[in-house]
Amino acid sequence: MKTDALISVVVPLYNEAGNIRPLLERFRDSLTELNYELILVDDGSMDNTVSMIRQFADHRTRLLILARNYGQTTALAAGIEAAQGEFVVTLDGDLQNDPADIPLMLNLAQIGDWDVVAGNRANRQDGLLLRKIPSRVANALIRRLTGVRLRDYGCTLKVFRREVAQKLGLYGELHRFIPVLAAMQGARMTQMDVRHHPRVHGVSKYGLGRIGPVLNDLLLVLFLQRYFRRPMRLFGPLAALSLLAGLSVGLYLLVQKLNNAHLNYSLWLILLAVLLLGGFQLLAFGLIGEMQMRTYFEASRKPAYRIRE
Repeated sequence: MKTDALISVVVPLYNEAGNIRPLLERFRDSLTELNYELILVDDGSMDNTVSMIRQFADHRTRLLILARNYGQTTALAAGIEAAQGEFVVTLDGDLQNDPADIPLMLNLAQIGDWDVVAGNRANRQDGLLLRKIPSRVANALIRRLTGVRLRDYGCTLKVFRREVAQKLGLYGELHRFIPVLAAMQGARMTQMDVRHHPRVHGVSKYGLGRIGPVLNDLLLVLFLQRYFRRPMRLFGPLAALSLLAGLSVGLYLLVQKLNNAHLNYSLWLILLAVLLLGGFQLLAFGLIGEMQMRTYFEASRKPAYRIRE
């Protein structure tokens, strides 16, 4: 695919010294028909990743060196923020993603007028028990809860229009949920099967220890997706349930008191207070959240919508 548009390729790196030279060679071989810039983001590597980049980089390469190891999400955010191209491509620097897929994905994005083209590792070259099975379970759970129907959330290889990529709001460890963040902007999204290679150099940074953080991030993304702009939709029903339960307990105590029933009124009164105070507190959270959202959009002059054309 020939194009005059500048393409920004963002690659986060952490202790990938052994992969730098072959990675740069693959980019040069695969992207000869493209006008591209390669943004390598060193995420606080402890080996000689930076010196290898300086040794083998060419005029198309830009190097960002982060002050410490912030994590993949922050490294991606830094690279995307620095991107100048019409399209932004993200992929891992471990040579498992193949740069040769980039022209095909760009072509699909342009022909189909897609905002995001997500890679799907059709023949994933990873261990079954520790990598593939947990990934399949996570993908199914994310699809089910978010309604964003992609097969492979864990594939970093993606193509974005720059205006979509730079408004994702990446922080923490939300890189796994980039498709959901893009969908929240109204991005038009498709997916494409891509190649996947076994890791040759370096050590994988992922394993079963990621399950907890993924679940935590999923809860955050679900809140952002469903209630960020209207927090009262979450706190309002919870407040109503708590207040209704409190009123029911109060009515029950009144009836029992009139009937001279023998009850441990101290415990019931504590329960009544917890339910009523909890209900008012949840209601206050919702109202404060609504006012904060109004202040956020008005003070930042950030629209609550995105115009496609």
